[in-house]
Amino acid sequence: MMHFAWPWMLILLPLPWFSSRFLPAAQPRGGALFLPFAAALPDGVAPAPLRRPRTRAILLALVWLLLVGAAMRPQWLGQPEEIPSTGRRLLLAVDTSGSMASQDMAGGYTRLQVVQAVAGEFIRHRQGDQVGLELFGTRPYMQAPLTADLDTVGQFLRESTIGMAGPQTAIGDAIGLALKRLDDARGQPAQRGANGANGEMVLVLLTDGGNNAGLMDPLQAAKMAAEAGLRIYTIGVGADGEDGGGANGDLDEDTLRSIATATGGKYFRATDADALHQVYGQIDKLEPGAGNAQWYRPSSEWFFWPLALALLLSVPAVLIRGRT
Repeated sequence: MMHFAWPWMLILLPLPWFSSRFLPAAQPRGGALFLPFAAALPDGVAPAPLRRPRTRAILLALVWLLLVGAAMRPQWLGQPEEIPSTGRRLLLAVDTSGSMASQDMAGGYTRLQVVQAVAGEFIRHRQGDQVGLELFGTRPYMQAPLTADLDTVGQFLRESTIGMAGPQTAIGDAIGLALKRLDDARGQPAQRGANGANGEMVLVLLTDGGNNAGLMDPLQAAKMAAEAGLRIYTIGVGADGEDGGGANGDLDEDTLRSIATATGGKYFRATDADALHQVYGQIDKLEPGAGNAQWYRPSSEWFFWPLALALLLSVPAVLIRGRT
């Protein structure tokens, strides 16, 4: 849509009329023009030299209108675009080990598919935060770095597959990779969000098993995380009973609870999809987003079009004056 950045410049429009109305008229340099044949001309018909001033006046009026229009800075506004404000730095660590293939949280869906659906919705609601995605199994991988592009993070989560990081579960190494990412992020600017968060780093670690791979002990990694200021929320998924832990061992709730307690976070248990929804809802309340995203409309300047046309019309106006 068209928009004028400086509409108040329209007050200049009557300036030529005020000048001609209230300023003294310019005195002619020579005597009056004598036309001995003027009486022989039909009524309403003037010689070409007398018609030219009227044409020139119309051109000058158009030139002035275009100059005023250019001074008002016409702009073309595009569609509104969203700019998330930087708040918390939220890293999701999702277990993709072989046991995540169990179908005990929702009929016909694997644990990973349930997590993809529920955590994907959680990501979409984190407007104003930077969100990253870490996938871990036998080894941890940073699948998506911290970014305000939540759609891309959600897409990476949907594209994750069981076993892509190995069949086992390295919880300690997953925390270690998050600590490394925290060290990298400390050098990046963080703007204070609407809720007072100043780029705080939070890790939400989800798994269905116990630590059976990797080099770093989970409790030692949690201690290092606490010293670095990394708050960790842990989520244990899988149905209760003998199938609750999956193929790689039973869920180690004590370790997950200890990790959360040591870092100032909290441990949650989710046995089905509804429970997982509630868990992420509680984390949303404990770690509220940075507030509503800001919006802006991209604009392109169009003032040069009326300005160029005004300059073009000024040429015949000058030529007409030279012939009168």
